[in-house]
Amino acid sequence: MSPNLTAAALLMAASAAAAALPGATLRAQSHGPDDPTIVAIFDAANTADMETGALAEERGSSKEVRDFGAMLVRDHRAVRQQGRDLAAKLGVTPTPPKDDQSAKDHAAAMARLRSLKGAEFDRAFLQHEAGFHKAVIDAVQGTLLPAIDNAELKALVEKVAPAFQAHMQMAQELEKKVPSAS
Repeated sequence: MSPNLTAAALLMAASAAAAALPGATLRAQSHGPDDPTIVAIFDAANTADMETGALAEERGSSKEVRDFGAMLVRDHRAVRQQGRDLAAKLGVTPTPPKDDQSAKDHAAAMARLRSLKGAEFDRAFLQHEAGFHKAVIDAVQGTLLPAIDNAELKALVEKVAPAFQAHMQMAQELEKKVPSAS
C-alpha cells in the first residue's frame, strides 16, 4: 500500500469508527451507535483535523497550504466546541467506541506527515485531508445521521456537514496546484 493510501485508509478507519468497529456501542446492530458514541466520534474527528491543520500551518511549503491548515484549525475548533457545548447542555457524556483504533491510526498518520517536507508534505497532507473529509462525510451520511436520536444533535451534525464537503473540495483543488515530484 502506498504511503498516501495508507494515510487515507487510516483516517477512513478513524472517521468511520462507528461502522467499522465490532465493539462499538450499539442499540441494535442495524441502528448504529448511540448518541454518546456519536458525540465522541464527532469530537475525535474535529480534534484530529485540528492537529493535522496545525501541522500544515507550521510545515506547509506554500502560503495556500499553511492558510488552509489554519482554516481547518479555526473551523474544527469552533465545531468541536459546539459539539461539546451541546453535550454539556444535554448532559451527555461522550463515550468512544469500544476498542477504538482511531487515536492510534491518527498518530500513525501524523508521524507519516511529520516525516515529509516541502511539496511532498503538501501533497500528502492534502490527500490526507481529502480522504479524511470523504470518510467523515460517508460516515455521517451512512451511519451517524441515521442513528442519531436527539434532534438537537442531529441538527448540529446536519448544520456542519456542508463545511466538511467544502474542506474536502478545497483540499482536492489545492492538491492540483502542488508541483509534481521530479
